[in-house]
Amino acid sequence: MKASLQLKGTQHLTMTPQLQQSIRLLQLSSVELQQEVAQALAENPMLEREEAEEGEVERDNGNAETSEHAESTRAAQEFTHESGNDFNDSANERSDNANEGMTDTAEAFEQSSPMDMDEGPYTYTGSGGDDGDSDYESDNSSATTLREHLLTQAGLQRCSWREQALVRILIEALDERGYLTSSLAEILEALPEDETVTLAELEAALIRLQELDPPGVGATTLTECLLLQLKDLADPSTDLARTLVTDYLPALAQRDFTLLRRKTGADDEALRDAQALIRSLNPHPGSSFLDDASPYIIPDVLVRKTQSDGADHWMATTNPDALPRLRVNRLYAGLLRQTNSGHSGLTGQLQEARWLIKNIQQRFETIARVAQAIVSEQAAFFEKGELAMRPLVLREIADQLGLHESTISRVTSQKFMATPRGVFEFKYFFGSHVGTDDGGSASATAIKARIKQLIGGENPKKPLSDQQICDQFSAEGIVVARRTIAKYREAMGLPTASLRKTL
Repeated sequence: MKASLQLKGTQHLTMTPQLQQSIRLLQLSSVELQQEVAQALAENPMLEREEAEEGEVERDNGNAETSEHAESTRAAQEFTHESGNDFNDSANERSDNANEGMTDTAEAFEQSSPMDMDEGPYTYTGSGGDDGDSDYESDNSSATTLREHLLTQAGLQRCSWREQALVRILIEALDERGYLTSSLAEILEALPEDETVTLAELEAALIRLQELDPPGVGATTLTECLLLQLKDLADPSTDLARTLVTDYLPALAQRDFTLLRRKTGADDEALRDAQALIRSLNPHPGSSFLDDASPYIIPDVLVRKTQSDGADHWMATTNPDALPRLRVNRLYAGLLRQTNSGHSGLTGQLQEARWLIKNIQQRFETIARVAQAIVSEQAAFFEKGELAMRPLVLREIADQLGLHESTISRVTSQKFMATPRGVFEFKYFFGSHVGTDDGGSASATAIKARIKQLIGGENPKKPLSDQQICDQFSAEGIVVARRTIAKYREAMGLPTASLRKTL
């Protein structure tokens, strides 16, 4: 085959660095944008923060409306994951590694030597120094972990240093819920042979551990955890509650009250009191010591009602607290112009600073446009709530603003707006539609709100089934399948009718 040279002309789209940066900044959340700006400030001397002038601050303080907005934007919305007392939680799962979560046992014995004791077997010397101020700071209850809480109590138990050391070893083997995930035999096998610890000693140490606060700590199963909490309760329903936990916990979780009445011989009132007592217990004793600090959300947009031409309108404005105030360093830029050296590195940093400022401004302008379009389309939601939410897809907003659908997708991802009804992600206002008998449509959000409303107003002794909810929608002229009702109900974390039934 003979070799030859050929010329071929083609066309392709090349994204400039400025365009790439603009797209990347658009899809960042407010927190990620602040991190990006902080990194740029650290790396680029041509960039600096623009501080508010003194006169400007005085004008802002004199403007009541501006002050009100500044105050509202400082409020953070916490997103918490609510966890209920689900008695079906598998608390007796074993760890695949028997030594997982355990510290070196020889070190534990060394730390528990008599040298650590202060004039008797009842005291415990913590790991902190002798500085009283540091001890005070470390005694902050909000930062106390389950391990620290238990070790402090273990040091006050009336027992020998060796027994305290064994209790400490068991404390190290607890998981974050307060459960002992390794069996005593597995823990005994992991101990150094030269300590000659017996299984009976570990069993005695476990009893001492289970006497500590919070009640239920050191249990190996959910049943044992609940029984430990019921142990010292002086309540008329304690005996029946102990029977239900020991023998009929699955039936209680499934709300099979017919079986419970037949097996225990108790009436509805007694079962109701015992169930209430069990529900007051904590299936995860260590949960109160977990660091459950929820992330704060900085809203990108503020939504408020305004009046113009005698009519009410909902307006979306950029949150000033979310907008980074940047500018080019005038000193460095002036020196670069005066020297006229044409230093490529400094010139490039100056150009990058200008690009970043321009792209951030363009980012917030695009977000404000999309937010206003969403607010205009969903004005009924802000007036009446979730039941008035209309179906909306990204394509509608894209066509309305003359933008690409992918751009709308980037804008609505991890962007939030603060409204009188709460803080919502942009994507919350988009949803599929469900047809109605009159040819109209209802949004999935409105369907979910209606399901929650129906379940909230049902008779707890005869809860509505998915089919009954479906029939109710049909009576209201909304065509929705039973499986769709079940899907939406499960998405909202609502249990089935049998699990919602009460006595």
